[in-house]
Amino acid sequence: MDLQGYGQLLLSGLWVTIQLALASVFFGLIIGLCGATARLSSSPVARAIATTYTTVVRGIPELLLVLTLYFGGSQLLMWIASLFGYDEYIDVGQFAAAVAALAIAFGAYSTEVFRMAMMDLPKGQWESAQAMGMTPLKTFVRIIMPQVWRLAIPGLGNLFQVLLKDTALVSVVGLNELMRQASVGAANTKQPFDFYLAAALLYLLLTVVTTLLTGYLERRSKPELRGSRA
Repeated sequence: MDLQGYGQLLLSGLWVTIQLALASVFFGLIIGLCGATARLSSSPVARAIATTYTTVVRGIPELLLVLTLYFGGSQLLMWIASLFGYDEYIDVGQFAAAVAALAIAFGAYSTEVFRMAMMDLPKGQWESAQAMGMTPLKTFVRIIMPQVWRLAIPGLGNLFQVLLKDTALVSVVGLNELMRQASVGAANTKQPFDFYLAAALLYLLLTVVTTLLTGYLERRSKPELRGSRA
């Protein structure tokens, strides 16, 4: 679809959307792992902080989170920097604010996915590893995490599909992702149906690719499924 010469505009927006989604899921997975570990920690302070984080973030619309971090992120960073004697202006870019907001939201939901996966593992595995002389960190990395990933892949795949669609929300702060570029093309050509239909097809393409990739990773993680087709 040429879209009156604006096809490349949509493709550039698609590339920004992909970068935004991948960066957000990378940091979101780190947040989710830390949050799940804190939720299952023996420390009441860590559990309280993690529980408050997941409760608050999951109760706030992602759009509000994007706007808050975009317009308030500079003030927050400047306040933190002032504690160390730095008084220059700190600008939070559109992409950085969008990644932060989506990663925080993804992290809150992935925390629960990781937590449930960790709870499904027998506690005896920790005890067996300790009896063999393995440190808690080595036990977590070599024994617990591979099994957690296997159990968490389906849930994380669903969350990533939601994240892909949530990237459209960051168009409100002017980031030139797919939805923003579709709006620009629709406004310039006066053909909104064509551009929004094209954007919908591109989002659908991303969803199909994500579904296939999730199915592949799930089959790779479960030997009993490698011979089957999802």
